[in-house]
Amino acid sequence: MENRLHALQSLKNFLEKMDNSLFIEWCNLAKAENGWFTEESIRTAIDGIIQLLDEKNLRSWLTSYRETKKPKTIAIIMAGNLPLVGFHDVLCTYIIGHTSLLKLSSKDSRLFPLIIDEIKKHDPEARLKIENGKLSGFDAVIATGSDNASRYFDYYFAKYPHIIRKNRTSAAILNGEESPNELALLGKDVFQYFGLGCRNVSSLLVPVGFNFSTLLDSWQEFSSVSQHHKYFNNYEYQKAIKLINAEPHLDNGFVLLCESTKLVSPISTVHYQFYRNENELTEKINFETAKLQCIVGNNILCNVNFGQTQRPAIWSYADNIDTMRFLEKV
Repeated sequence: MENRLHALQSLKNFLEKMDNSLFIEWCNLAKAENGWFTEESIRTAIDGIIQLLDEKNLRSWLTSYRETKKPKTIAIIMAGNLPLVGFHDVLCTYIIGHTSLLKLSSKDSRLFPLIIDEIKKHDPEARLKIENGKLSGFDAVIATGSDNASRYFDYYFAKYPHIIRKNRTSAAILNGEESPNELALLGKDVFQYFGLGCRNVSSLLVPVGFNFSTLLDSWQEFSSVSQHHKYFNNYEYQKAIKLINAEPHLDNGFVLLCESTKLVSPISTVHYQFYRNENELTEKINFETAKLQCIVGNNILCNVNFGQTQRPAIWSYADNIDTMRFLEKV
Protein backbone atom coordinates (compact mmCIF):
# COMPACT_ATOMS: atom_id res chain seq x y z
CA MET A 1 0.00 0.00 0.00
CA GLU A 2 2.89 2.38 0.70
CA ASN A 3 4.06 1.91 -2.90
CA ARG A 4 0.58 2.75 -4.15
CA LEU A 5 0.35 5.78 -1.90
CA HIS A 6 3.69 6.97 -3.24
CA ALA A 7 2.48 6.54 -6.83
CA LEU A 8 -0.68 8.52 -6.07
CA GLN A 9 1.33 11.32 -4.50
CA SER A 10 3.50 11.39 -7.61
CA LEU A 11 0.34 11.63 -9.73
CA LYS A 12 -0.87 14.51 -7.55
CA ASN A 13 2.43 16.36 -7.96
CA PHE A 14 2.38 15.78 -11.71
CA LEU A 15 -1.15 17.15 -12.06
CA GLU A 16 -0.36 20.16 -9.87
CA LYS A 17 2.72 21.05 -11.89
CA MET A 18 1.45 20.13 -15.36
CA ASP A 19 2.56 22.82 -17.81
CA ASN A 20 -0.08 24.57 -19.87
CA SER A 21 1.01 23.15 -23.22
CA LEU A 22 0.58 19.58 -21.98
CA PHE A 23 -2.75 20.48 -20.38
CA ILE A 24 -3.99 21.90 -23.71
CA GLU A 25 -2.81 18.73 -25.44
CA TRP A 26 -4.88 16.64 -23.01
CA CYS A 27 -7.88 18.92 -23.54
CA ASN A 28 -7.68 18.66 -27.32
CA LEU A 29 -7.64 14.86 -27.12
CA ALA A 30 -10.68 14.83 -24.82
CA LYS A 31 -12.64 17.47 -26.73
CA ALA A 32 -12.18 15.55 -29.98
CA GLU A 33 -14.51 12.80 -28.73
CA ASN A 34 -16.81 14.79 -26.44
CA GLY A 35 -17.96 18.28 -27.35
CA TRP A 36 -19.12 18.95 -23.78
CA PHE A 37 -15.58 18.68 -22.44
CA THR A 38 -14.10 22.16 -22.23
CA GLU A 39 -10.77 23.30 -20.83
CA GLU A 40 -12.61 24.68 -17.82
CA SER A 41 -14.45 21.41 -17.12
CA ILE A 42 -11.29 19.33 -17.53
CA ARG A 43 -9.41 21.69 -15.20
CA THR A 44 -12.24 21.36 -12.65
CA ALA A 45 -12.04 17.56 -12.88
CA ILE A 46 -8.26 17.53 -12.47
CA ASP A 47 -8.46 19.91 -9.50
CA GLY A 48 -10.99 17.53 -7.94
CA ILE A 49 -8.54 14.63 -8.33
CA ILE A 50 -5.76 16.69 -6.78
CA GLN A 51 -8.03 17.33 -3.79
CA LEU A 52 -8.83 13.61 -3.47
CA LEU A 53 -5.12 12.76 -3.41
CA ASP A 54 -4.26 14.94 -0.41
CA GLU A 55 -1.91 12.63 1.51
CA LYS A 56 -3.15 13.51 4.98
CA ASN A 57 -6.75 12.83 4.00
CA LEU A 58 -5.80 9.64 2.15
CA ARG A 59 -4.02 8.20 5.18
CA SER A 60 -6.81 9.23 7.53
CA TRP A 61 -9.40 7.66 5.22
CA LEU A 62 -7.47 4.40 4.92
CA THR A 63 -7.35 3.85 8.68
CA SER A 64 -10.96 2.64 8.42
CA TYR A 65 -10.15 -0.10 5.91
CA ARG A 66 -7.77 -3.00 5.44
CA GLU A 67 -5.65 -3.87 2.43
CA THR A 68 -6.88 -6.97 0.62
CA LYS A 69 -4.81 -10.13 1.08
CA LYS A 70 -6.49 -11.89 -1.85
CA PRO A 71 -6.51 -9.52 -4.84
CA LYS A 72 -9.50 -9.90 -7.14
CA THR A 73 -10.30 -8.37 -10.50
CA ILE A 74 -12.92 -5.62 -10.34
CA ALA A 75 -14.61 -4.59 -13.57
CA ILE A 76 -15.38 -0.88 -13.54
CA ILE A 77 -17.84 0.31 -16.19
CA MET A 78 -17.45 4.04 -16.59
CA ALA A 79 -19.92 6.79 -17.34
CA GLY A 80 -18.79 9.48 -19.77
CA ASN A 81 -20.90 12.48 -18.86
CA LEU A 82 -18.06 14.32 -17.07
CA PRO A 83 -14.27 14.22 -17.52
CA LEU A 84 -12.66 11.44 -15.46
CA VAL A 85 -15.93 10.92 -13.62
CA GLY A 86 -15.06 7.37 -12.48
CA PHE A 87 -11.71 8.21 -10.90
CA HIS A 88 -12.89 7.60 -7.33
CA ASP A 89 -13.84 4.00 -8.18
CA VAL A 90 -10.43 3.45 -9.76
CA LEU A 91 -8.73 5.00 -6.73
CA CYS A 92 -10.62 2.76 -4.30
CA THR A 93 -9.93 -0.44 -6.24
CA TYR A 94 -6.28 0.40 -6.78
CA ILE A 95 -5.42 1.55 -3.27
CA ILE A 96 -7.03 -1.45 -1.55
CA GLY A 97 -4.96 -3.82 -3.71
CA HIS A 98 -7.36 -5.27 -6.28
CA THR A 99 -6.93 -5.32 -10.06
CA SER A 100 -8.96 -2.65 -11.89
CA LEU A 101 -10.39 -3.74 -15.24
CA LEU A 102 -11.68 -0.53 -16.80
CA LYS A 103 -14.36 -0.38 -19.45
CA LEU A 104 -14.12 3.22 -20.59
CA SER A 105 -16.98 5.22 -22.06
CA SER A 106 -16.57 6.12 -25.72
CA LYS A 107 -17.26 9.69 -24.58
CA ASP A 108 -14.28 9.76 -22.21
CA SER A 109 -11.62 7.30 -23.38
CA ARG A 110 -8.64 9.63 -23.80
CA LEU A 111 -7.95 10.97 -20.32
CA PHE A 112 -7.94 7.80 -18.21
CA PRO A 113 -5.07 6.13 -20.14
CA LEU A 114 -2.97 9.23 -19.52
CA ILE A 115 -3.71 9.11 -15.79
CA ILE A 116 -2.95 5.39 -15.65
CA ASP A 117 0.32 5.83 -17.54
CA GLU A 118 1.41 8.41 -15.00
CA ILE A 119 0.63 6.08 -12.08
CA LYS A 120 2.55 3.23 -13.74
CA LYS A 121 5.64 5.42 -14.08
CA HIS A 122 5.93 5.23 -10.29
CA ASP A 123 4.28 1.83 -9.76
CA PRO A 124 5.17 -0.36 -12.76
CA GLU A 125 3.27 -3.27 -11.21
CA ALA A 126 0.06 -1.29 -10.82
CA ARG A 127 -2.88 -3.57 -11.61
CA LEU A 128 -4.73 -1.08 -13.78
CA LYS A 129 -5.99 -2.47 -17.07
CA ILE A 130 -8.20 -1.09 -19.84
CA GLU A 131 -10.52 -3.52 -21.62
CA ASN A 132 -11.40 -2.48 -25.16
CA GLY A 133 -13.35 -5.64 -26.00
CA LYS A 134 -15.86 -7.75 -24.12
CA LEU A 135 -15.42 -7.87 -20.36
CA SER A 136 -14.30 -11.23 -19.01
CA GLY A 137 -12.28 -12.72 -16.18
CA PHE A 138 -13.60 -10.46 -13.42
CA ASP A 139 -14.80 -11.25 -9.91
CA ALA A 140 -16.98 -8.23 -9.12
CA VAL A 141 -18.44 -5.20 -10.88
CA ILE A 142 -18.91 -1.49 -10.30
CA ALA A 143 -21.10 -0.05 -13.06
CA THR A 144 -22.47 3.43 -13.57
CA GLY A 145 -25.09 4.32 -16.17
CA SER A 146 -28.61 5.45 -16.89
CA ASP A 147 -31.71 3.84 -15.41
CA ASN A 148 -32.11 1.87 -18.64
CA ALA A 149 -28.47 0.73 -18.57
CA SER A 150 -28.80 -0.26 -14.93
CA ARG A 151 -31.56 -2.75 -15.78
CA TYR A 152 -29.19 -4.40 -18.25
CA PHE A 153 -26.38 -4.35 -15.70
CA ASP A 154 -28.63 -5.87 -13.01
CA TYR A 155 -29.45 -8.76 -15.33
CA TYR A 156 -26.03 -9.32 -16.87
CA PHE A 157 -24.04 -9.07 -13.62
CA ALA A 158 -26.59 -10.67 -11.28
CA LYS A 159 -24.28 -13.55 -10.33
CA TYR A 160 -21.35 -11.25 -9.41
CA PRO A 161 -20.93 -9.05 -6.34
CA HIS A 162 -21.78 -5.63 -7.70
CA ILE A 163 -22.52 -1.98 -7.22
CA ILE A 164 -24.93 -0.74 -9.90
CA ARG A 165 -25.51 3.01 -9.97
CA LYS A 166 -28.59 4.53 -11.61
CA ASN A 167 -29.59 8.05 -12.57
CA ARG A 168 -29.43 10.53 -9.74
CA THR A 169 -29.54 14.29 -9.49
CA SER A 170 -29.18 16.98 -6.83
CA ALA A 171 -31.46 19.61 -5.34
CA ALA A 172 -31.08 22.77 -3.27
CA ILE A 173 -33.21 24.01 -0.39
CA LEU A 174 -33.53 27.79 -0.16
CA ASN A 175 -35.25 29.84 2.55
CA GLY A 176 -35.10 33.28 0.93
CA GLU A 177 -32.50 34.60 3.36
CA GLU A 178 -29.41 33.45 1.46
CA SER A 179 -26.74 36.06 0.78
CA PRO A 180 -25.84 37.04 -2.81
CA ASN A 181 -22.57 35.17 -2.30
CA GLU A 182 -24.37 31.97 -1.27
CA LEU A 183 -26.65 32.23 -4.31
CA ALA A 184 -23.61 32.76 -6.55
CA LEU A 185 -21.99 29.65 -5.05
CA LEU A 186 -25.22 27.79 -5.79
CA GLY A 187 -24.67 28.85 -9.40
CA LYS A 188 -21.48 26.75 -9.41
CA ASP A 189 -23.54 23.75 -8.34
CA VAL A 190 -25.96 24.41 -11.20
CA PHE A 191 -23.65 25.40 -14.07
CA GLN A 192 -20.37 23.52 -13.59
CA TYR A 193 -20.06 20.87 -16.30
CA PHE A 194 -23.15 22.54 -17.87
CA GLY A 195 -25.35 20.70 -15.37
CA LEU A 196 -24.55 17.26 -16.80
CA GLY A 197 -23.53 15.54 -13.56
CA CYS A 198 -25.55 13.76 -10.91
CA ARG A 199 -24.04 16.20 -8.39
CA ASN A 200 -25.35 19.20 -10.35
CA VAL A 201 -28.38 20.94 -8.86
CA SER A 202 -31.33 20.62 -11.22
CA SER A 203 -34.18 21.38 -8.83
CA LEU A 204 -34.86 24.02 -6.18
CA LEU A 205 -37.19 23.86 -3.19
CA VAL A 206 -38.18 27.40 -2.25
CA PRO A 207 -40.66 28.97 0.18
CA VAL A 208 -43.88 30.51 -1.11
CA GLY A 209 -43.15 34.11 -2.11
CA PHE A 210 -39.49 33.47 -2.92
CA ASN A 211 -37.76 36.31 -4.82
CA PHE A 212 -36.39 34.75 -8.01
CA SER A 213 -35.01 38.06 -9.30
CA THR A 214 -32.27 38.07 -6.67
CA LEU A 215 -31.38 34.50 -7.56
CA LEU A 216 -31.16 35.14 -11.31
CA ASP A 217 -29.11 38.30 -10.74
CA SER A 218 -26.65 36.32 -8.61
CA TRP A 219 -26.17 33.86 -11.45
CA GLN A 220 -25.11 36.43 -14.05
CA GLU A 221 -21.44 35.55 -13.61
CA PHE A 222 -22.20 32.19 -15.24
CA SER A 223 -23.56 33.70 -18.45
CA SER A 224 -20.51 32.40 -20.32
CA VAL A 225 -22.21 28.98 -20.55
CA SER A 226 -24.29 30.47 -23.35
CA GLN A 227 -21.12 30.77 -25.44
CA HIS A 228 -20.94 26.99 -25.68
CA HIS A 229 -22.87 25.99 -28.77
CA LYS A 230 -24.26 22.74 -27.39
CA TYR A 231 -25.54 24.42 -24.24
CA PHE A 232 -26.98 27.39 -26.12
CA ASN A 233 -28.72 25.13 -28.62
CA ASN A 234 -30.42 23.38 -25.70
CA TYR A 235 -31.36 26.72 -24.17
CA GLU A 236 -32.92 28.00 -27.41
CA TYR A 237 -34.79 24.73 -27.93
CA GLN A 238 -36.21 24.66 -24.38
CA LYS A 239 -37.17 28.33 -24.60
CA ALA A 240 -38.93 27.82 -27.93
CA ILE A 241 -40.93 24.88 -26.54
CA LYS A 242 -42.06 26.92 -23.57
CA LEU A 243 -43.05 29.90 -25.71
CA ILE A 244 -44.97 27.75 -28.18
CA ASN A 245 -46.81 25.95 -25.38
CA ALA A 246 -47.30 29.15 -23.38
CA GLU A 247 -45.64 27.55 -20.35
CA PRO A 248 -44.86 30.02 -17.54
CA HIS A 249 -41.13 30.40 -16.96
CA LEU A 250 -38.44 32.83 -15.87
CA ASP A 251 -35.56 33.62 -18.22
CA ASN A 252 -32.32 35.54 -17.68
CA GLY A 253 -30.87 34.95 -21.13
CA PHE A 254 -29.04 31.68 -20.48
CA VAL A 255 -31.13 29.62 -18.04
CA LEU A 256 -34.84 28.98 -17.65
CA LEU A 257 -36.59 28.52 -14.30
CA CYS A 258 -39.78 26.44 -14.49
CA GLU A 259 -42.15 25.25 -11.79
CA SER A 260 -42.18 21.45 -11.73
CA THR A 261 -42.13 18.58 -9.26
CA LYS A 262 -39.72 16.69 -11.52
CA LEU A 263 -36.24 16.55 -9.99
CA VAL A 264 -34.38 16.11 -13.27
CA SER A 265 -34.49 19.12 -15.59
CA PRO A 266 -33.34 19.46 -19.20
CA ILE A 267 -30.00 21.12 -19.90
CA SER A 268 -30.29 24.94 -19.52
CA THR A 269 -33.41 24.55 -17.33
CA VAL A 270 -33.77 24.45 -13.55
CA HIS A 271 -37.00 23.26 -11.94
CA TYR A 272 -38.42 24.69 -8.75
CA GLN A 273 -41.26 23.82 -6.41
CA PHE A 274 -42.68 25.67 -3.43
CA TYR A 275 -43.01 24.55 0.17
CA ARG A 276 -45.21 26.20 2.79
CA ASN A 277 -43.55 24.99 5.98
CA GLU A 278 -40.80 22.76 7.32
CA ASN A 279 -43.05 19.72 7.63
CA GLU A 280 -44.01 19.91 3.98
CA LEU A 281 -40.37 20.42 3.02
CA THR A 282 -39.31 17.37 5.05
CA GLU A 283 -41.99 15.25 3.39
CA LYS A 284 -40.85 16.30 -0.08
CA ILE A 285 -37.20 15.54 0.66
CA ASN A 286 -37.91 12.21 2.35
CA PHE A 287 -40.04 11.13 -0.60
CA GLU A 288 -37.20 11.81 -3.06
CA THR A 289 -34.14 10.88 -0.98
CA ALA A 290 -33.31 7.79 -3.04
CA LYS A 291 -33.01 9.91 -6.17
CA LEU A 292 -30.86 12.67 -4.69
CA GLN A 293 -27.07 12.62 -4.69
CA CYS A 294 -26.67 16.00 -2.98
CA ILE A 295 -29.01 18.28 -1.08
CA VAL A 296 -27.49 21.76 -1.01
CA GLY A 297 -28.17 24.58 1.41
CA ASN A 298 -28.20 25.69 5.04
CA ASN A 299 -31.19 23.62 6.12
CA ILE A 300 -30.72 20.73 8.54
CA LEU A 301 -31.89 18.40 5.75
CA CYS A 302 -28.94 19.41 3.55
CA ASN A 303 -25.69 17.45 3.23
CA VAL A 304 -23.57 19.77 1.06
CA ASN A 305 -22.67 23.45 1.43
CA PHE A 306 -23.28 25.93 -1.37
CA GLY A 307 -20.69 25.65 -4.14
CA GLN A 308 -19.29 22.29 -3.03
CA THR A 309 -21.26 19.66 -4.98
CA GLN A 310 -18.43 19.03 -7.45
CA ARG A 311 -15.76 18.88 -4.74
CA PRO A 312 -16.67 15.72 -2.81
CA ALA A 313 -14.33 14.52 -0.09
CA ILE A 314 -12.57 11.21 -0.55
CA TRP A 315 -14.96 9.59 1.97
CA SER A 316 -18.06 10.85 0.12
CA TYR A 317 -19.39 7.81 -1.72
CA ALA A 318 -21.78 7.88 -4.68
CA ASP A 319 -25.31 6.77 -3.75
CA ASN A 320 -24.08 6.53 -0.12
CA ILE A 321 -22.66 3.06 -0.84
CA ASP A 322 -19.28 2.58 0.81
CA THR A 323 -17.17 1.41 -2.13
CA MET A 324 -14.20 0.49 0.05
CA ARG A 325 -16.30 -1.70 2.36
CA PHE A 326 -17.71 -3.45 -0.73
CA LEU A 327 -14.19 -4.06 -2.03
CA GLU A 328 -13.07 -5.44 1.35
CA LYS A 329 -15.75 -8.13 1.18
CA VAL A 330 -15.30 -9.21 -2.46
